[in-house]
Amino acid sequence: MGQQHRRTGGAVVTAAAVGLMAVATGCSGGGAVADDRRAEDAVDAVRKSADALVRAGTSKARTSMEMASGGTRVTIRGKGSYDFARQVGRYVVVLPKDPAGAEEHRPITELMASGALYMKNRGAGVPADKWVRIDTTTLRDGNLVTGGATDPLAAAELLRGVSKASYVGETTVAGVAVRHYRGIADLPRAAKAASEGQRRALSAAAKGFSKDEIPFEAYLDEEGRLRKLRQQFSVANAEVASTTLLFDFGVRVDVRLPASEDIFAGKIAEK
Repeated sequence: MGQQHRRTGGAVVTAAAVGLMAVATGCSGGGAVADDRRAEDAVDAVRKSADALVRAGTSKARTSMEMASGGTRVTIRGKGSYDFARQVGRYVVVLPKDPAGAEEHRPITELMASGALYMKNRGAGVPADKWVRIDTTTLRDGNLVTGGATDPLAAAELLRGVSKASYVGETTVAGVAVRHYRGIADLPRAAKAASEGQRRALSAAAKGFSKDEIPFEAYLDEEGRLRKLRQQFSVANAEVASTTLLFDFGVRVDVRLPASEDIFAGKIAEK
């Protein structure tokens, strides 16, 4: 009787232990599945943000580009508006002052278009009334950095190449409730998934940047539109942090590209 009791007790203990292990394993597996689902949801939300901007039509924008090379750090600021459906925008970009405090350059007016960047007040021997046209599909960065103000649609299209993303939490940007995401975008993958108007520029960037992986912080409103986007680029020996703020969706945007006779055809002076 005593031996039978001990065996039965052992069986009960063993059964209980197996039960607890099953519960623990089940909880662990469920948690892993939930984490995977949240990660998939985050990747999906970020990848779709470019489409949400196109549906929104237009917006105003502010940009900030911080460049660090060696012991030097400069910040270039811009403001303007963008038509995501037509893939055109107009910005005024302000370069930093020189160390003596004098203005280095008059503000540069930039027109962004699919495959092209137009710059006025470019300096470097270009007449003040002429535009410089740059083919962004030939730029090593696809105009994510060159113009001093990242093309907002190109930046959003880059997010189509998100390889991993996580949901950070809720916060506000300029008084608007947003969801904050953090992750990594893959340039070659983004170039393949980009819209026709941005594909060639992003393909150029995929070849020109020293790193394929682009860290980002994205803030999306309840309609999935980007309200703020911060991306880190590695170019040659410099690190560049580009921040774009988007607001006033639906605003009127009037962008007229320069006529051929208004585009500078001479040689740009080297500094």
